Amino acid sequence: MTILAQAKGKTALVTGASRGIGRALAKGLADAGFDVAITDLSSQAAELDVTKAEVEAAGRKAYLYTMDVSKKAEIEETVASLLKDAGGIDVLINNAGILKPSLLQDLDEASWDAHFDINAKGVLMMCQAVLPHMRAKRSGRVINIASIAGRQGVPTQGHYAATKATVITLTRVLAQEVGMDGVTVNAICPGIILTEMGKNNLGSEAAIRHWEEVAALKRLGAPEDIIGPVLFFASDLSAFVTGQALNVDGGIYYH
Repeated sequence: MTILAQAKGKTALVTGASRGIGRALAKGLADAGFDVAITDLSSQAAELDVTKAEVEAAGRKAYLYTMDVSKKAEIEETVASLLKDAGGIDVLINNAGILKPSLLQDLDEASWDAHFDINAKGVLMMCQAVLPHMRAKRSGRVINIASIAGRQGVPTQGHYAATKATVITLTRVLAQEVGMDGVTVNAICPGIILTEMGKNNLGSEAAIRHWEEVAALKRLGAPEDIIGPVLFFASDLSAFVTGQALNVDGGIYYH
């Protein structure tokens, strides 16, 4: 059975879907046959409209909600609305995240808290809101977008790396807690993806060239490079895979 056939009548929820990896995943899921719910901050509403149009252009239903993944009440309201509007959530993709570089010695408490609130606590609260529904129907796929930074931090990204290491650990533990209910939980660890955020954090063309040379494939990633691995985890092709964190980095990191 193809992924397209498996996706018929199913709904995937993507957080942080206004641009970059999130938008690419929303379109990729729609192309594969999923109806797609997309969320992001209200300040990104115009960008979310673009994503919604791309999902609908693929012939799939698009459900748009604005919310902040660091706010439990907003998450619960959005999930309740989606369950009412779509009738179910089959795939949850926790993609929303931030990265504001800082040396650890210069990192202020507010920035530390903001990164953990969005990148880590947001993942936990999204899972807490969606998993009861998946467990009740004994079926579901949770896919957390972590990072190879969670494997090995780099200077100016220690706080971000700590949040992504947390996501990897949450993935492993959640997989053990819900596996008996027919739900799998896996993570994707992207390498350097040339989104707007990725380009800003690299800082220069010289830095881009450096990391291209480090990568085995001699190129850095595009948001579309994350689609295939996500579709694998979203489909029955990965029915016996759970608790895993898959590096998708062109051969930068091997652990």
